[in-house]
Amino acid sequence: MDTVTHTLFGLTLYGAANKMNMDKSYKRALLFTTVVGSQIPDIDVVVNLTETGRIMQQMWHRGLTHSFFLIPVWGMIIYLLSRLLFKVKDRRIFYWAILAVFIHDTSDLFNTWGTGYIEPFSSYRVTFGTISIVDFVFWFLMLAGFIVSRKKEADSRYKVFRVVWLLMIAHVAVQSLQGYVIYNEAKNKYEDVALAAGFVPTQFQVIGKKGNEVEIVKDSIFIKPQLEHRLVSNDEADLEPLFEENPRAKTLYEWSPFVVVVEEEGKLGIYDPRFYRNGESFLYEFIEK
Repeated sequence: MDTVTHTLFGLTLYGAANKMNMDKSYKRALLFTTVVGSQIPDIDVVVNLTETGRIMQQMWHRGLTHSFFLIPVWGMIIYLLSRLLFKVKDRRIFYWAILAVFIHDTSDLFNTWGTGYIEPFSSYRVTFGTISIVDFVFWFLMLAGFIVSRKKEADSRYKVFRVVWLLMIAHVAVQSLQGYVIYNEAKNKYEDVALAAGFVPTQFQVIGKKGNEVEIVKDSIFIKPQLEHRLVSNDEADLEPLFEENPRAKTLYEWSPFVVVVEEEGKLGIYDPRFYRNGESFLYEFIEK
């Protein structure tokens, strides 16, 4: 998810806590915990390095820092910071921190970008592609929850935010079920398939590869599939010169479910067709020959 959504997740998680018996210091510690926990896996952007030490680019984001196995480590760091800053020693802060980090890492699995959820044991990027990286349904539900909560008594506002969380989970479940159906139908037609959720709920892009052809199809359980692009990949091209001269191309090749190979006069490159827009892909690495 994008930074704004992760921040809103943290605030909504704070809103879902029953704070009636908390003093001011505890509330501040809890707010710090939920917001920082909702952001801390993205620290790889701040330090400008990936888990392998390469110079950071957005396309290499979400590696080791997003690992499931690092969740308790982040939780302990946040808990210790909370004790230091707010003098709150309640171990429940640790559990809230773990929950916030878990929500960040797990929600990112549903985007097209993919996440190193099982690093360092595997570099495989887990991606379901059923939720857009900017999902306005989440924004609407959280905003509606905030508005409704202002009309409630202070001691019952947390219940509103818990309902918001249930509705957001239901949204993910419904989107993912639709994506599962569409993905499995596409598997019968293509050798390799990737899924990318659109900004409009229920709409997806199916990116399928068969032989050296890649098709990008707009699909939904409510409409007939519509072919948007047909791309040709030069899979016979020798990519070793590309990988030697441009190491990021090798990372892209390993990171993407599959790529389109471009070999033209004076240029050799690869790109990820999941991000193909207006005649080019955002993730494109090449060299001049």
